[in-house]
Amino acid sequence: MQQTVAAPARTDALDVGHEVTVLSVPAAHPYVRSVTAAPGITSALEPTASTDVWAPSAALDPAWIVEHADDADLLHIHFGTESFSVQHLASCLAAAHRVSWPVVFTVHDLDHPQLADQSHYRDQLDVLVAGSDAVVTLTAGAADEVRRRWGRIAVVSAHPSILPVGAPLPRVFPSDEVRIGMHLKDLRPNVDAVAMVRALADALAQLGQRGITADAEVRMHREVRDPAAREAVREVAANSERMVLIEHERLDDRELANTLSRLDVCVLPYGHGTHSGWLELCWDLGVGVVAPAVGFYAEQHASVRSFTLDDSLTDSGDSLASAIAAVLDASGETRAGTAARAEEFDRRRLTRVVDDERVASVHADLYRSLIAERRS
Repeated sequence: MQQTVAAPARTDALDVGHEVTVLSVPAAHPYVRSVTAAPGITSALEPTASTDVWAPSAALDPAWIVEHADDADLLHIHFGTESFSVQHLASCLAAAHRVSWPVVFTVHDLDHPQLADQSHYRDQLDVLVAGSDAVVTLTAGAADEVRRRWGRIAVVSAHPSILPVGAPLPRVFPSDEVRIGMHLKDLRPNVDAVAMVRALADALAQLGQRGITADAEVRMHREVRDPAAREAVREVAANSERMVLIEHERLDDRELANTLSRLDVCVLPYGHGTHSGWLELCWDLGVGVVAPAVGFYAEQHASVRSFTLDDSLTDSGDSLASAIAAVLDASGETRAGTAARAEEFDRRRLTRVVDDERVASVHADLYRSLIAERRS
């Protein structure tokens, strides 16, 4: 597990029993609910959108912040800022400070997965990282990058669990063949779909030459953002004897857990990015993960193996095949559908209980420390 670095020590001005109300942006997200789960921490009500379509948080507005100054003690920005102007975000930070709210910003993404052009987002990071009272991130590597780029010391707090508490391990049938999965979803900007599927097809052939019989299941939404890439993926899959392409609607949480639990290895198809909640769900389910050597995916868990995607299909396939073989070797008998997988699932669930409590405690300590400093 990624080590958690403690937040600043609490001051006497605000003890552990003091109730703290946090305005989290966004509020309705599993990650946010986990990190604000410590006793004495409550969440301010975030105004909800009038439709089911995603919209930027209405709470991230200077006028709203001033109007609701008495409704919260602190503002914690996580994600969902990309549609705002840099000036708007700077005004939000200023408004929060004007009403005596400390501001915390979590650097989930140094490179935004929903964007191809990162320039505007990087300008936003300049404002958010520099202007917040405290910065949090998920891995030591990301914290090093924050220190290098902005001179800020970030609190490192590991990603909490994704699988809901009490959710059972889906029952699947074991297989003699290794089952590898790659989920392309709707081909968002950081999914390098064509190159990744080509590398996977080559890796399957190379694994066969190493005596590992593996089948790959590539999944993709019916509605995608890049129709040309979809056609290329279809062509690659059609020409691979050991790869099947499944196109479907967006899976709900239960369907996703069931699908992932069938796998021995899940390959993340990302061309850029920083951290991954998908990776965390795989870890919760006991599924081995292979991630590209970008961002800090490999730092999220010691069991993750990395591969390099380059201009050479053969080299990319060899790197991916080696990473898959390493995950299979390290996982031993914990293949999908086995009793060993079920035991590993139970062990990880117990580990998550302790780690998630620690993560929530780190956030609670940080919140109280910042509020005490601002009120002193």
